[in-house]
Amino acid sequence: MRFAPSQENQAFGQSLDDLLSRAGVVAAARAWAAGDSAPGRTVWAALADLGVTGLAIAEEQGGVGADATDLAVAFQALGYHGVPGPVVESIAVLPAVLGDDARLEALAGGAVGTVALAPRTPFLLDADIADLRVVVTPDGTVGEVGAPSTPVRTSVDRTRRLFDAPPTAGGVPGDRARGELLGAFAVAAQALGAGRRLLDDTVEYAKARAQYGRAIGEYQAIKHLLADVATRLELAAPLVQGAAVALSGDASRGVDLDPVRDVAAARVAAADAAYLAARTALQVHGAIGYTAEYDLGLWITKVRALQSAWGTQAEHRATVLESVRKAAR
Repeated sequence: MRFAPSQENQAFGQSLDDLLSRAGVVAAARAWAAGDSAPGRTVWAALADLGVTGLAIAEEQGGVGADATDLAVAFQALGYHGVPGPVVESIAVLPAVLGDDARLEALAGGAVGTVALAPRTPFLLDADIADLRVVVTPDGTVGEVGAPSTPVRTSVDRTRRLFDAPPTAGGVPGDRARGELLGAFAVAAQALGAGRRLLDDTVEYAKARAQYGRAIGEYQAIKHLLADVATRLELAAPLVQGAAVALSGDASRGVDLDPVRDVAAARVAAADAAYLAARTALQVHGAIGYTAEYDLGLWITKVRALQSAWGTQAEHRATVLESVRKAAR
């Protein structure tokens, strides 16, 4: 079966790409990393106007009530443009965890939320900036916590500010399993988008950078490197879309739906492809790719951080392996 975005998905993706292309996201990401969230909040407000922040929230709570195929499109665009902030936590995970909680209405309107699910995700991302901070215990109890007082934890991605999650004094039941699943899925789509951005920027650089009187993109060795990245990204894309179909529960498509397996497979393929894109981008760009002033680094460090966000590659590979073993019994 061919897993491909519908015409509606494609139109939504184009609208989102147009919005983010003129939203000054790179400047907002640099400001966010420096501790100034105001430009990033402006980007979040624009996303809310387009309905992105409420995609996974029911219409009764001010959201859009979209399915995972729309989330796949959105997170690829968010990754491609490098939108800062806890986008995975706020847009995908919290709606899954909180269910029909009244607090979701604020998130749909553009409020920033963050969540920790120890031990899988033990830190609160951007807790100093977030409007809603939630901690989910191993037994699935959901509790809201206040602004952090613990020191910020360092991340290879300077736009990711990590804080220790404090203990909660009780709360309400939440869907922890669904939250973890949506977190891994959103990271897969985000990584795929970031990998595509790295590839596009590297192709443009290879066309413009000359060595020995020729653009370096004309040399076969460079072509092979970029072709390998393009192939890996294109192979990951249908796995991400397939995971979206599985999460949407559309059994009418006549395929074997296993959201846990399909999300894990998508996460492994997308993160691996994005990591290859980052390594290749550095190799082709050379020394300039390592400089903080060059925008390439915003995506390279993001891809590196996403490798362990919402589960490591080893954990997700183990999930896929276990599924294959069960099917073979």
